[in-house]
Amino acid sequence: MKKNNREKGAVYEDKAALFLEKKGYQILEKNFYTRQGEIDIVAKDENCLVFVEVKYRKKDGLSSALFAVTKQKQKRLLAAAKIYLYVKKYRMDIPCRFDVIAFDGEEITHIVNAIEAG
Repeated sequence: MKKNNREKGAVYEDKAALFLEKKGYQILEKNFYTRQGEIDIVAKDENCLVFVEVKYRKKDGLSSALFAVTKQKQKRLLAAAKIYLYVKKYRMDIPCRFDVIAFDGEEITHIVNAIEAG
């Protein structure tokens, strides 16, 4: 039976979370939903709060999963992160960054500080 996109996304979000845990990150939350958009993973890397976007593409050579993080998606992610900080009562000066974990087939790429807040 074929998996729908949400189920497939959940599988790769779980793989990304395990990947981050092995690198020493603490996973705080998965799938934080707002009207502005969803944050796939919120993690802590030492004293930095990390918002992680996870993307998957079949390994067909047509386009990398990294290209799926469009400017529009970045804006929604930034807006969702601001809501997360407010809802969870974090100080607004807490160090934050935005990472992307891309799966092209089973090949994983982790880009630290992939999106500039601003």
